[in-house]
Amino acid sequence: MFEVLIDYWPKLLDGMSMTLKLTFISVVIAGLLSLPLAILRRSKNKAFQWPIRLFVSFFRGTPLLAQLFLIYYGSGQFREELTDLGVWWFFRDPFYCALFTFALNSTAYQLEILRGGLQAVPYGEIEAGVALGMKRTLLYRTIILPHTYRIALPALGNEIILMLKGSAIASVITLMDVMGHTRRVFSQTFDISVYFWAAIIYLMITTLFVFAWRLLEKRLTRHMYYPVNNKHLPAPKALNPPKETCHVN
Repeated sequence: MFEVLIDYWPKLLDGMSMTLKLTFISVVIAGLLSLPLAILRRSKNKAFQWPIRLFVSFFRGTPLLAQLFLIYYGSGQFREELTDLGVWWFFRDPFYCALFTFALNSTAYQLEILRGGLQAVPYGEIEAGVALGMKRTLLYRTIILPHTYRIALPALGNEIILMLKGSAIASVITLMDVMGHTRRVFSQTFDISVYFWAAIIYLMITTLFVFAWRLLEKRLTRHMYYPVNNKHLPAPKALNPPKETCHVN
């Protein structure tokens, strides 16, 4: 069981770096795209709403593997057109196709997460900002977006974990990530324990990410707690001040 790990651990580590790179770049691209799309998704203009709804419905309602095949193998059907546009170099590379697919898929999920976060922002705080004369950009920067990301942070962490594990399907288009190297090692050794070590690698990455993400959550929500005997408890709700009686002379 340990022999396969000793003999092939450099390849598994190389696959781990590919998995991390693919996941990190795709979720960062999705994070940059999802926020403006989530804002447009809440627009009253149906010209913005319906295309975004169709985009979200397609990428959330179809398997990630089918999306990867459509982009990687389907783009070959339009090779001449893509060559004329000068983008065939992008679609013929399995890494770029996987990155493109994962970024679009993660954008659809992050978009809906942020849309829910935007809707959950207390409207009273937005009204207070408007009453103070804040412009729209300042309102988003100081009130809406901090609340939105604080609310959406746990769900965004789950989405990143799902994308990390879902990236294993990139091996079916010859991309040598963790699962790609694992399949090659198994084809050479027929030692099923290599899949166990691949699972351990994914578990290790996920555990470290969850630990780091929880630290980030505590950091961003530290103002909501107060220390009591070295324990952080929820801050007590402020009591409503008594209403003053207005005397009319």
